[in-house]
Amino acid sequence: MTDAKAALLSAIDRDGGASSDFDLNPDVVLPEGRKLRPAGVLIPVQMIDGQAQVILTKRSSHLKHHPGQIAFPGGKQDEADADVIAAALREADEEIGLKPTNVEVLGTLASHETVTSFLVTPVLGFVRDAFVHEPEPGEVEEVFSVPLTHLIDPNNFRVEGRRWRGQRRHYYTVPYGPYYIWGATARMLRGLAERMSS
Repeated sequence: MTDAKAALLSAIDRDGGASSDFDLNPDVVLPEGRKLRPAGVLIPVQMIDGQAQVILTKRSSHLKHHPGQIAFPGGKQDEADADVIAAALREADEEIGLKPTNVEVLGTLASHETVTSFLVTPVLGFVRDAFVHEPEPGEVEEVFSVPLTHLIDPNNFRVEGRRWRGQRRHYYTVPYGPYYIWGATARMLRGLAERMSS
């Protein structure tokens, strides 16, 4: 077992509370009884040249929702999916060509509530063998990887803000080179970083 894989397994066993897009915005009042749709995203970790890398996507700039943003492969749970893990694996296959048989699911992290009313479960997966990225043309503009060491270092995260629907909204960012990783993706990575550094 690689050191990175062992560290990820240990992180899963540590306590980590649920997160949301509202964590840094305590003034937001969420309606009681709101309905959240289940979704799953895959955090695929692959050994590349002896270094653990996290595979991420840049969403197509033509998409209606979150165009051009950095995201994990994943999406909402469909009726045919057994659970959110199955949804994450199916979406990773569809979006980047990563076959479910090539992923060892290590476990899940605490769920994350988004402003778009999804309850997202991050699924930690270890990619067994090298594979050719096959970005789905309608959804994915680019597939790239970031060293795990960069994403689990709390010092690489910043809190930034912008106006959204007439109010100042704060969120986490964890930039890497030309890639501006922010929002829900950065918040889930921050949760992983907190577990791995505790």
